[in-house]
Amino acid sequence: MRIICDFDGTITQQDTTDWVLEALADPAWRDLESEWVAGGISAAQCMRRQVALIGGSQEDLHGALDTVQLDPGFVDFLAWAGAHRFPVSIVSDGVDYFIDRILARHGISEIQAVVANQLSGQPGAWRLEQPWSRPGCAARSGVCKCDAAGAAPAGVATTVFVGDGRSDFCVSARADLLFAKGALADYAASRDQAFIPFETFHDVTSALALLVGDAPAAQRQVLAI
Repeated sequence: MRIICDFDGTITQQDTTDWVLEALADPAWRDLESEWVAGGISAAQCMRRQVALIGGSQEDLHGALDTVQLDPGFVDFLAWAGAHRFPVSIVSDGVDYFIDRILARHGISEIQAVVANQLSGQPGAWRLEQPWSRPGCAARSGVCKCDAAGAAPAGVATTVFVGDGRSDFCVSARADLLFAKGALADYAASRDQAFIPFETFHDVTSALALLVGDAPAAQRQVLAI
């Protein structure tokens, strides 16, 4: 089994990029958001332009990032996955610097890989690089999650995906087991696509523990919820 997780709104309780934009960006970022929602620009274009509007110092950026909260069950989930040697990766249409800062603040080093847009430049002149964008990507995102997730390695029978948003729509169809909430759950339901609803990673741990026959762990997680 391999486990792939979205980051913003899935591993974190907030959308990290929106959190930073609210704190530090020119208010014009909301106009770009509206233009993207209306279909006038792609998600990739929207993100690049929004990141360029982020102001403040490095310390200001760190201050905003250091208030982002993790899902209450994520650390326990990582411990459970590690005990079973199930690799956990993050595939996000967010920002690598933001993700790395948040994981480091919580002492998390068990993630096998992080795929995300790349922050470059400097305070007051930030740029967003998008090496994982792909022409023809259905999500029109800076990170083509289908491409980034790739095919399962030899010997891995099950791909689990955990997500919540629009950038997860396409890759969700490639998962053998889908955990979904928010817009992703609505999307899967509208397509009659099988998924397991979740609120926190406690729910994900419980469901996977039952799947692999780890009943005591599943019972402990149910008691913890």
